[in-house]
Amino acid sequence: MADDNRTEVRKVLIITLLLNLFVMALKAIVGWWTGSLSLLADALHSVTDSANNILGLIASRFSSPYPDREHPYGHLKFEAVGALAIAAFLGIACFEILQGAVERIIQGGKTVKISATELWLLLIVLGVNIFVAFYERGVGKRVNSPILIADAKHTMSDVWVTITVIGGLIGVSLGYQCLDVVLAFPVALLVFWSGWSVLKENLPWLVDEMAIAPEVIHNISLSVPGVINCHDIASRGVLGRQVFIEMHLIVEANDVQTAHQITEEVERRLEQRFHPARILIHVEPPAYESERISFGSQAS
Repeated sequence: MADDNRTEVRKVLIITLLLNLFVMALKAIVGWWTGSLSLLADALHSVTDSANNILGLIASRFSSPYPDREHPYGHLKFEAVGALAIAAFLGIACFEILQGAVERIIQGGKTVKISATELWLLLIVLGVNIFVAFYERGVGKRVNSPILIADAKHTMSDVWVTITVIGGLIGVSLGYQCLDVVLAFPVALLVFWSGWSVLKENLPWLVDEMAIAPEVIHNISLSVPGVINCHDIASRGVLGRQVFIEMHLIVEANDVQTAHQITEEVERRLEQRFHPARILIHVEPPAYESERISFGSQAS
């Protein structure tokens, strides 16, 4: 059974939500003062940070690892759904940034002005973002929370966005006004890449992609004394978070109790290797022996 880490996840999300609201307000104020398109776009990116934290709190509320009548496999996929919603928010932010940059190119806009005080405020914003990214990622890896890891990647993209914006504003202060619009495009690409990374990591879980190579499960099972053959092996889930393993097993046993003991040893070794895991083994008579290790493989 997977560990219930929701209390710690919610604590991290509440802390980062408060910090992200502070960062968002500071960026918006400085962006409004200076008239910087890239900084206002960065503030919009921070709006998605706060929205992601709220979304994460909702997803965490419903992502219990414990099964119930309606969800016999637990509720962990709610976290993956939340992570995909983060990817969607990143896509929206990317579109808004690009739209604002194109409109500025076509229609023009007011001159961007930046002072030393405003640059120092942005450095404070950068420091907060760096702290949030490493804090979320550290806790997320420790408790195996996909939504914290996804949100940490989102925040890390915010770090690079803010560094890019600060560099552009320094250029603007030296007289290169076009930098503000030009840098809005790489900012958008960084946001898009973060969203794509989150999508790529969480979609396999939702579509039940293979979690463990069937050959590995096959070799572990055959290493147990008394196992003659195992076939039609399937697995899904996420290693280190929760995996589900199914297989058909043929054992050398003359009674049910012996067959049960051999099967339990197979389950013990698989659980030890791939914890946490839920394993379902269907014991069959020798006549059902097959060389088809997994679904889609051909018998030899």
